[in-house]
Amino acid sequence: MQIPQGKKIYFSSDNHLGAPTQAESLPREKIFVKWLDSIKHDAEVIFLLGDLFDFWFEYRTVVPKGFVRVLGKLAELRDSGIQIHFFVGNHDLWMHDYFEKELNIPVYHDPKEFVFNNKHFFIGHGDGKGPGDKGYKRMKKVFINPFSKWLFRWLHPDIGVRVAQHLSVKNKLISGDEDKEFLGEEKEWLAQYSKRKLESKHFDYFVFGHRHLPMEIKVGENSTYYNLGDWINHYTYGVFDGETFEMKTFQTS
Repeated sequence: MQIPQGKKIYFSSDNHLGAPTQAESLPREKIFVKWLDSIKHDAEVIFLLGDLFDFWFEYRTVVPKGFVRVLGKLAELRDSGIQIHFFVGNHDLWMHDYFEKELNIPVYHDPKEFVFNNKHFFIGHGDGKGPGDKGYKRMKKVFINPFSKWLFRWLHPDIGVRVAQHLSVKNKLISGDEDKEFLGEEKEWLAQYSKRKLESKHFDYFVFGHRHLPMEIKVGENSTYYNLGDWINHYTYGVFDGETFEMKTFQTS
């Protein structure tokens, strides 16, 4: 895909709206909506790389209460012709087809390759990739099992959502609170994962979320791994102008 002159591609991840409570995350939601407003004039594509919500589950006729500001803004941007791609994270991995049917936003459950202006991107949330993280990987297999989702669906939403929100905040395997320190370039497991991907195919940019830490690490002579940080402490995002990728910080005041 060729990006039109003057247009850009934006990347964002890890808002965790709803955490620790909806009321406490509301100011962050308003900031994120303000950012979306600020980029709509030149955004050709927007990538949301997961954990937009701290918990999300789609019953057949019910979705979690709240988040109307960000959902409305995404609908507005998509209706205006801006492409939006959503990658599920470890907190919203039970997303199904609501975004696709209601907002016309495709949803991906695995990393995906894209080519923009002859630059090759490998994009995803990043959870469960690379070495280590074995406890979470085992837990993820349980959560994505169709039988597990079927069982959870039988809980009344008032009960199911409350239980899930409690686990999302308190269970460190889910929340990722035990893994928010920089490990060093040689130990960052998503950087290692990127290097292994380069053994079979070239990518100019690897773009992930999940780690909540803004990072830029060279993983090959002409390849760079970026982590987008988050919208809780850092308010960072990525932007590709057709030639180069850059990490930026949104000024919240």
